[in-house]
Amino acid sequence: MDLTLRRPNACCRNSGRSFAAGETICSALVRSKDGLERIDCCSETWQGPPEGTLAWWRSAYPERESEAATLAPIDVLLDVLEQLDGIPEEAPLRYLLALELVRRRTLRVVERPVADRPKADLLQLACRRRNSEYLVAVAPPPPAAIAAVQDRLNGLLWSGGAA
Repeated sequence: MDLTLRRPNACCRNSGRSFAAGETICSALVRSKDGLERIDCCSETWQGPPEGTLAWWRSAYPERESEAATLAPIDVLLDVLEQLDGIPEEAPLRYLLALELVRRRTLRVVERPVADRPKADLLQLACRRRNSEYLVAVAPPPPAAIAAVQDRLNGLLWSGGAA
Protein backbone atom coordinates (compact mmCIF):
# COMPACT_ATOMS: atom_id res chain seq x y z
CA MET A 1 0.00 0.00 0.00
CA ASP A 2 1.50 3.36 -1.01
CA LEU A 3 0.37 6.30 1.10
CA THR A 4 0.00 9.73 -0.42
CA LEU A 5 -0.25 12.45 2.20
CA ARG A 6 -0.73 16.00 1.10
CA ARG A 7 0.03 19.25 2.85
CA PRO A 8 -2.42 20.25 5.59
CA ASN A 9 -5.82 21.57 4.56
CA ALA A 10 -6.13 25.35 4.58
CA CYS A 11 -8.96 25.33 7.14
CA CYS A 12 -10.12 23.43 10.20
CA ARG A 13 -12.38 20.47 9.52
CA ASN A 14 -14.46 21.11 12.66
CA SER A 15 -14.85 24.90 12.62
CA GLY A 16 -14.18 25.81 8.98
CA ARG A 17 -11.81 28.58 10.16
CA SER A 18 -8.67 29.18 8.06
CA PHE A 19 -5.35 28.33 9.70
CA ALA A 20 -2.79 31.05 10.35
CA ALA A 21 0.89 30.50 9.54
CA GLY A 22 2.61 28.96 12.56
CA GLU A 23 -0.68 28.03 14.30
CA THR A 24 -0.69 24.71 16.17
CA ILE A 25 -2.88 22.18 14.37
CA CYS A 26 -3.76 18.56 15.02
CA SER A 27 -3.81 16.07 12.16
CA ALA A 28 -4.86 12.45 11.92
CA LEU A 29 -4.47 9.71 9.35
CA VAL A 30 -7.75 7.78 9.47
CA ARG A 31 -8.72 4.51 7.82
CA SER A 32 -12.08 4.72 6.07
CA LYS A 33 -13.92 2.46 3.65
CA ASP A 34 -12.41 4.53 0.80
CA GLY A 35 -8.82 4.26 2.06
CA LEU A 36 -6.76 6.63 4.18
CA GLU A 37 -7.92 10.18 4.83
CA ARG A 38 -6.05 13.10 6.38
CA ILE A 39 -7.98 15.24 8.88
CA ASP A 40 -6.67 18.64 10.06
CA CYS A 41 -8.17 20.58 13.00
CA CYS A 42 -7.23 23.65 15.01
CA SER A 43 -6.10 22.73 18.50
CA GLU A 44 -9.18 24.38 20.09
CA THR A 45 -11.61 22.03 18.31
CA TRP A 46 -9.49 18.85 18.51
CA GLN A 47 -11.41 16.18 20.44
CA GLY A 48 -8.71 13.51 20.22
CA PRO A 49 -8.03 11.01 17.45
CA PRO A 50 -11.21 9.74 15.77
CA GLU A 51 -12.08 6.06 15.52
CA GLY A 52 -10.02 4.25 12.87
CA THR A 53 -6.96 6.49 13.39
CA LEU A 54 -3.69 4.99 12.20
CA ALA A 55 -1.57 7.94 13.38
CA TRP A 56 -2.06 11.45 14.69
CA TRP A 57 0.25 14.36 15.38
CA ARG A 58 0.46 18.03 16.32
CA SER A 59 2.35 20.43 14.15
CA ALA A 60 2.52 24.07 13.17
CA TYR A 61 0.67 25.14 10.04
CA PRO A 62 3.46 25.82 7.54
CA GLU A 63 4.63 29.32 6.84
CA ARG A 64 5.92 30.36 3.47
CA GLU A 65 8.88 28.30 2.29
CA SER A 66 12.02 29.01 4.32
CA GLU A 67 15.34 28.85 2.51
CA ALA A 68 17.23 28.17 5.76
CA ALA A 69 15.56 24.83 6.52
CA THR A 70 16.38 21.68 4.58
CA LEU A 71 15.19 18.09 4.88
CA ALA A 72 17.64 15.46 6.06
CA PRO A 73 18.83 13.01 3.36
CA ILE A 74 16.74 9.84 3.10
CA ASP A 75 19.75 7.56 3.59
CA VAL A 76 20.55 9.28 6.89
CA LEU A 77 16.96 8.77 8.07
CA LEU A 78 17.08 5.09 7.06
CA ASP A 79 20.35 4.68 8.99
CA VAL A 80 18.69 6.15 12.09
CA LEU A 81 15.66 3.87 11.64
CA GLU A 82 18.00 0.86 11.58
CA GLN A 83 20.07 2.09 14.55
CA LEU A 84 16.94 2.54 16.72
CA ASP A 85 15.86 -1.09 16.17
CA GLY A 86 15.88 -3.11 19.38
CA ILE A 87 15.98 -0.11 21.73
CA PRO A 88 12.61 -0.24 23.54
CA GLU A 89 12.77 3.31 24.92
CA GLU A 90 13.22 4.63 21.36
CA ALA A 91 10.17 2.77 19.96
CA PRO A 92 7.94 5.91 19.74
CA LEU A 93 10.62 7.86 17.85
CA ARG A 94 11.28 4.90 15.52
CA TYR A 95 7.54 4.48 14.85
CA LEU A 96 7.04 8.17 13.98
CA LEU A 97 10.19 8.18 11.83
CA ALA A 98 8.92 5.11 9.96
CA LEU A 99 5.56 6.84 9.33
CA GLU A 100 7.41 9.88 7.97
CA LEU A 101 9.41 7.63 5.63
CA VAL A 102 6.13 6.04 4.47
CA ARG A 103 4.75 9.53 3.86
CA ARG A 104 7.82 10.36 1.76
CA ARG A 105 7.37 7.10 -0.18
CA THR A 106 10.74 5.75 0.90
CA LEU A 107 9.05 2.92 2.79
CA ARG A 108 5.77 1.23 1.94
CA VAL A 109 3.44 -0.82 4.10
CA VAL A 110 3.60 -4.49 3.09
CA GLU A 111 0.17 -6.06 2.72
CA ARG A 112 0.26 -9.81 3.31
CA PRO A 113 -2.44 -12.49 3.52
CA VAL A 114 -3.85 -12.70 7.06
CA ALA A 115 -1.98 -15.94 7.87
CA ASP A 116 1.39 -14.38 6.90
CA ARG A 117 0.99 -11.03 8.68
CA PRO A 118 3.13 -10.13 11.68
CA LYS A 119 1.43 -9.35 14.99
CA ALA A 120 -1.16 -6.55 14.91
CA ASP A 121 1.14 -4.28 16.93
CA LEU A 122 3.85 -4.38 14.23
CA LEU A 123 4.07 -2.59 10.89
CA GLN A 124 5.84 -4.49 8.15
CA LEU A 125 7.54 -2.03 5.83
CA ALA A 126 9.52 -2.50 2.62
CA CYS A 127 12.29 -0.30 1.25
CA ARG A 128 13.16 -0.60 -2.44
CA ARG A 129 16.09 1.76 -2.02
CA ARG A 130 17.86 -0.73 0.27
CA ASN A 131 16.03 -3.85 -0.87
CA SER A 132 15.07 -4.65 2.72
CA GLU A 133 12.09 -5.00 5.03
CA TYR A 134 11.57 -3.57 8.50
CA LEU A 135 9.27 -4.56 11.36
CA VAL A 136 8.38 -1.48 13.39
CA ALA A 137 6.41 -1.59 16.64
CA VAL A 138 3.24 0.52 16.59
CA ALA A 139 4.25 2.72 19.52
CA PRO A 140 2.61 6.15 19.68
CA PRO A 141 4.38 8.29 22.28
CA PRO A 142 2.74 8.46 25.70
CA PRO A 143 1.02 11.82 26.37
CA ALA A 144 3.75 13.00 28.76
CA ALA A 145 6.47 12.40 26.14
CA ILE A 146 4.78 13.77 23.00
CA ALA A 147 6.55 17.14 22.98
CA ALA A 148 9.99 15.61 23.62
CA VAL A 149 9.57 12.96 20.91
CA GLN A 150 8.25 15.57 18.46
CA ASP A 151 11.27 17.80 19.12
CA ARG A 152 13.66 14.89 18.56
CA LEU A 153 11.86 13.90 15.35
CA ASN A 154 11.98 17.48 14.06
CA GLY A 155 15.69 17.56 14.85
CA LEU A 156 16.19 14.42 12.76
CA LEU A 157 14.06 15.56 9.83
CA TRP A 158 15.18 19.17 9.46
CA SER A 159 18.36 21.15 9.52
CA GLY A 160 18.82 24.91 9.45
CA GLY A 161 16.10 27.26 10.67
CA ALA A 162 13.50 24.56 11.41
CA ALA A 163 15.74 22.36 13.54
